Amino acid sequence: MALPPGHLAAHPLPPGIVGALAIAGYQLLAEVAGVGAGRLGEEVFLLAAPDPTPENPEPGTQISLHYERLRDESELPAWTALAAQLGYLRLSGYRIALEREGLRSKISLVDPASGRIAAVIPARHPRRMTRKDPSTAPHLLAGLRALPAAGPPPDPQDPELLRQVILGLALQDDAIGGAEAVELTDRAIALAHATPSLDPPAALAAARAEAL
Repeated sequence: MALPPGHLAAHPLPPGIVGALAIAGYQLLAEVAGVGAGRLGEEVFLLAAPDPTPENPEPGTQISLHYERLRDESELPAWTALAAQLGYLRLSGYRIALEREGLRSKISLVDPASGRIAAVIPARHPRRMTRKDPSTAPHLLAGLRALPAAGPPPDPQDPELLRQVILGLALQDDAIGGAEAVELTDRAIALAHATPSLDPPAALAAARAEAL
């Protein structure tokens, strides 16, 4: 079950966590289906809420892949794209499972068909790594992009779901900023409504073509 748009904004990290990690006032860079990227100064991290359950319909937000030394601004789009890809895969049917490791959480992407763990995002970004190491955001993103969708395409008649899917697709392109992604999403939704035969990728492609 997908979380509604704006869940992370409405459910920020608990005060105890932001206080202990000294990230009070962090900026939410992107959010898709309860997965997002946050930043405060040189610190960057993923934010995620576990799948809701009947017992806990509004699960709390947790922090993952916390990196305290982002000094190359060219790497930041990969974090936004990583969050968007996780959210998009969740919308396709994968489950998001979070496991606490101290103040942070490890994210597991679970294939519902087999129950196997398709990918793991560590709770904390290891220090002193090169860009080729497996726990960097670009490397994790490449692995997620290689995964197939877990289920059939989302129902385009669900406007809330359609918005999240198209936004997730737009944010996967690290050449597109957050504001531009929102504008493209709005245009793509209008095109999808005007031409019902357009699926989300086609609607986004048409919106991008119009913007050129």
